[in-house]
Amino acid sequence: MRASAWLVCFCLWAMPALAGGDVSAAQSVIRAQEQALARDDGPAAYAQAAPEIQALFPSVEIFMEMVRQGYAPVYRHKSFEFGPSQVEDGNIAQRVHIVDANGEAWEALYTLQTQPDGSLKITGCSLLKAGQSV
Repeated sequence: MRASAWLVCFCLWAMPALAGGDVSAAQSVIRAQEQALARDDGPAAYAQAAPEIQALFPSVEIFMEMVRQGYAPVYRHKSFEFGPSQVEDGNIAQRVHIVDANGEAWEALYTLQTQPDGSLKITGCSLLKAGQSV
């Protein structure tokens, strides 16, 4: 096998592993925020948010109030399970299946982006009651 053909094969073999690593890292960030919210640890939850989100909600207190008011199923839930994900150009979209404290099903779509320091941060979360469409 020529060196260039070997390199192409190696790159094709390595790409899914890199994407899988990105997904695993993204899920770790989301899980860290989910667990911080469960403990009411505002600073730890806020730390998982991208700078753009922190600019919109410029303090931990404002951020936590937004989460409590607008994302109750994320803030308090019975189950929180990862669904399909998509990786493209340093951006990750991760679906999460949530059952809220009242037993109602929700779908969350988290978006994450690689930051200049190489870390992943949450850039958004869209929440929709399961079975509804946008």
